[in-house]
Amino acid sequence: MTVSVETEPPVAAELFGDRIELARAFASALAREGEERGLIGPLEPPRLWTRHVVNCVLVAPLLSAGARVGDVGSGAGLPGIVLAIARPDVGFVLIEPMERRIAWLQEQTGALGLANVEVVRARAEEVKLADPLDQVTARAVSAFRKLIPLTAPLVRDGGELVLMKGANAQAEVDAASKELRRFHITDARVEVLGAGTVDEVTRVIRATVR
Repeated sequence: MTVSVETEPPVAAELFGDRIELARAFASALAREGEERGLIGPLEPPRLWTRHVVNCVLVAPLLSAGARVGDVGSGAGLPGIVLAIARPDVGFVLIEPMERRIAWLQEQTGALGLANVEVVRARAEEVKLADPLDQVTARAVSAFRKLIPLTAPLVRDGGELVLMKGANAQAEVDAASKELRRFHITDARVEVLGAGTVDEVTRVIRATVR
């Protein structure tokens, strides 16, 4: 059965700028191989751009120039590969425990010529990095209160969590008060990205690690 793949929305070129061809190459590879390799589900190709690629690239402006950013549970490279395409001025550490997903991330990093990406096979709670990260992101990994112990220890003092979340993001923040205190996390708030620009907005929880 032939699965239809979503047509690239016009906003994608605006968001990626002169990096749009790399985004197209990544989206094409994901549409072609993603389901077969267990990276995305069978319902995803018809909404690949809107729900995944554009959804992720909206986070790009929140990353600091020259920062070292971790993507915990990088999976198919959402958001890690997408953000690395959009922000060549930022260094990315893609952290993923599953071998088949590591293979995919390494293949795409090479195929797209992303010199700003390092792929690390490890569980977030076990990863050993030479230096702490400036920012950490994650998408569709776990509830915020469960993500905090996985992500906060990876970030330097004064660094930031930028975690992609769904419509219940604020409820997740409210439910994480105990973990926020335990890991010395301040200024946790929900930001909505893309309102007025895209049909499906992106929500992130941003917080500072002290």
